[in-house]
Amino acid sequence: MLDDVPRDPFADDPNDPAAALGDFDDSGPLTSAEREEALTDLADVEVFRSLLEPQGVLGLVLDCPECGEQHYFDWDLLRGNLRQMIDHGRPQVHEPAFEPDPEGYVTWDYARGYVDGVIDTEESR
Repeated sequence: MLDDVPRDPFADDPNDPAAALGDFDDSGPLTSAEREEALTDLADVEVFRSLLEPQGVLGLVLDCPECGEQHYFDWDLLRGNLRQMIDHGRPQVHEPAFEPDPEGYVTWDYARGYVDGVIDTEESR
């Protein structure tokens, strides 16, 4: 579902500056294990969002293994990237967040811990 992510600003542009670079993607489709992992991640993101967005959390911050920096993903972009990966084997290229407020984002581990805490609280009632 490409509708879940922002449109490439150079899509269908014959003067796309990246066209000269060619296609670097040789990853192919996801394996069944990778697909299951991505589906699990997508389900987790939906739960994270449902519990954290009302608390003012804008999305997740993830450490990038390629560049070593942190990347900030709002809920829609994160969901869109996972859907794109599930449907097409790779996430869509996107612009990084412009001057994100780090206070509005949490790590995956924090989100997981928050959800676990909510579940534990509900189960003890």
